[in-house]
Amino acid sequence: MSLKPAHPINESADAPLLNFSNCHEGIISHLNDFGQLPALLAPAARAREIAEETLRFFRAAVFEHHSEEERELFPAVLSSAVKGEERDRVQVMVDQLTAEHRTVEAAWLKLEPELKKVAKGHSTELNVAGVEHLVTSYLGHARFEEDHFLPLAHTILGRNANHMEALGLSLHMRHAPRIIAHI
Repeated sequence: MSLKPAHPINESADAPLLNFSNCHEGIISHLNDFGQLPALLAPAARAREIAEETLRFFRAAVFEHHSEEERELFPAVLSSAVKGEERDRVQVMVDQLTAEHRTVEAAWLKLEPELKKVAKGHSTELNVAGVEHLVTSYLGHARFEEDHFLPLAHTILGRNANHMEALGLSLHMRHAPRIIAHI
């Protein structure tokens, strides 16, 4: 908003009034900036929310998911694969996927301290390239697993219903609540 005087100003005669008018222009300029603050707070609040959710989620879901694959799925597929070319192929995939797990986890560990600062609303220089790398790496990892490993795992474990059931039972037992009883 610009303030224009309602009547023409004679700069020499109206100098004291011009001083007040210029002051109003400065105040209005700052108030216009201040008026933008509410719109800027929403993205900042969303950034904190995303950071908090990601901090809660990543270790609980991603690290645990990797652990389950490495303790349950990968060994089950390897042990059920036919010796020779099939088992060798599975081993190469398992090695690749496990290495990708470590890469994603290492990238997370570098970003986690910065993300904690964002979650608390503290100013930080978030490593944008690091975030992009982690996201891109995981998307590629998940796509490879979905397109190649899991269909192969389905074929291998599906040959014997007991193998698929054993994996299902093992996963169920891992997720079942532990009941502690005293006799």
